[in-house]
Amino acid sequence: MPDTSSTVTVTPLPPLAAQAERLIELGVHELARIPADDLYAFAEKAGREDGDALLAVHPDHVPASALAPLLRRDDKPGFVVTDMTDVDRFAPCAVELPGAPLYLVTGLDRGDHMANWSPDEALPALTEEDRTPLLLTEGIHWVLQQPAVLERNRCFMTIGSRLRKANGALDARTPAIWISNGTGRDGRERRNAPKVGWCWWGNRHTWLGFASAADRRAR
Repeated sequence: MPDTSSTVTVTPLPPLAAQAERLIELGVHELARIPADDLYAFAEKAGREDGDALLAVHPDHVPASALAPLLRRDDKPGFVVTDMTDVDRFAPCAVELPGAPLYLVTGLDRGDHMANWSPDEALPALTEEDRTPLLLTEGIHWVLQQPAVLERNRCFMTIGSRLRKANGALDARTPAIWISNGTGRDGRERRNAPKVGWCWWGNRHTWLGFASAADRRAR
């Protein structure tokens, strides 16, 4: 496996006030049924304490299927792959979320150092490093606020979200966010568009890292 001692991080996130403004411009507050004033107030209060944190809306309030089309790259909207109609059933797994509609995610890392690992290999390594894998909705929020984090050949999985079957077993798929090549069912018109898809839990991909965070908190 690759050396886990070197972790690649991206440039600092926008201030929380700017992140709140961005979500409001996109209409996320309306999707979440959260008043714009509440979003501004949360960002203002939290911004006094957190200089580099991601403002996230709880997935119970805005699911991945509603957030994905808000992504943009080369003026093309994001999309969910056609064979992932159950995307919103991928719920937090072994991840504790704050019990609030708005919360902060700190210490973000794209996980480039784990490229060519399988999710099955990456999860225990992240746990050992006392890090928590991102949810799919958190990954989308990250790209909404910082589009440059999604680079061709440097995309990421969000293995904090898993789908549990009726029998209690976990689905073998794991969600990821990458850039479409415009092939197959994606369609040529979607080339270079942000794409929410899935990979098998036991497979490796040289171009997918594992996005993670240091912590989540309501304030």
